Amino acid sequence: MLHVDAAILSATERFARRFQVLTGRTNIWLAVQLTNLSIVVYFVWAAAYFWNRDLTIRLFVGGFCAAVLYALTQTVFRTPIEEYENFAYRRAAKGYRNPRRLRDATLRIAFLTLAIVLVYPIFFVYVNLHLRALLVSYLLVVLTTALLYLLACDPLPPCAGKVKEWLRALSSVRLAAPESSAVD
Repeated sequence: MLHVDAAILSATERFARRFQVLTGRTNIWLAVQLTNLSIVVYFVWAAAYFWNRDLTIRLFVGGFCAAVLYALTQTVFRTPIEEYENFAYRRAAKGYRNPRRLRDATLRIAFLTLAIVLVYPIFFVYVNLHLRALLVSYLLVVLTTALLYLLACDPLPPCAGKVKEWLRALSSVRLAAPESSAVD
């Protein structure tokens, strides 16, 4: 399973580097966006699952979700993305690899195994029992797996991004075109 993990990690790093060349955004930025998406999915899942329950259960779940959101604002959301990126750039400039490559390998393998092994049971239960909550739970496992792989990648040095350059060149051509036709 270590070879599969290494292959997926290499493919993820290639994807993250291509994404950075195209957009100028690092794998860290992408990982933060996946974290935000998983938080939204979690809260939507909790709201949808407990919506038709007793009032006391809804209040308890609402309080729990509020406590989770408060804890996130005190920990994960406190540090800006740029600070994480600058740390990664400094580490890479010194020639050090991402410590998460080795440290989180067992966690990545565990989530990868869950994501692979649970595909058929989740599909089977959904088709037969139509439990949407199970699909959302599986989506959270897949998002966490992708997040762990993205966080283990090393970013490239900062760059502007080709898409921004293409859009700037396209907009400058479009802005210049009406002026030249007005003179003729």
